[in-house]
Amino acid sequence: MFLGSEDVQAIVLTAKLAGLVTGILFLVGTPIAWWLAFSRFRWKGAIGAVVSLPLVLPPSVLGFYLLLAMGPEGPIGSITQALGVAGLPFTFGGLVVASVFYSLPFMVQPLQSAFESAGRVPMEVAATLRAHPLDAFRTVMVPLCLPGFLTAGTLTFAHTVGEFGVVLMIGGNLPGISRVASVQIYDYVEGMQYGSAHRLALVLLVSSFAMLMAMHFLGAARKKA
Repeated sequence: MFLGSEDVQAIVLTAKLAGLVTGILFLVGTPIAWWLAFSRFRWKGAIGAVVSLPLVLPPSVLGFYLLLAMGPEGPIGSITQALGVAGLPFTFGGLVVASVFYSLPFMVQPLQSAFESAGRVPMEVAATLRAHPLDAFRTVMVPLCLPGFLTAGTLTFAHTVGEFGVVLMIGGNLPGISRVASVQIYDYVEGMQYGSAHRLALVLLVSSFAMLMAMHFLGAARKKA
């Protein structure tokens, strides 16, 4: 068999994590990107830098501070305790929260660029026709910025699939709970099981390449249309 049951379990968990994080970031990242594109707030640059921080911050550093924040005495941990929710570290929920922070710029930056390219004019024209802002955004801006949405979704999904440092720091290495594909490959390499590591890595390599090629062909088809 090409992949073992543990490999399949890790791939399914990885896909579940990446899909959930991508969906959450579409909801969270879109308004952030819109605000960064058009706000005139004095400290917008500083807030943009905070959003982009995971691009340059070592994953272990981000994972460490997120682990502290999710701990019993951290701000996130205090909230979860007050709500009667179990602690987030070393759980799948903790992986989701950490991945949302870590992948945020991969969603926000492509959307921000797309919104800035489209400008305010389409929404202003829709407003003159008495369209509700949300309806105008859905029917005007989303189609205009569709390549940006496709790019943001693909990059966010692929980046979440490839996470290692943050997920290992927050989730540990628990089978079926936090052992995603990247951690599984690390386990194989650490145990000198290079054949198993190669097979699982090849699956991730091919799937990542396929996602990027699909994004390329969709963009090319849209330009021709």
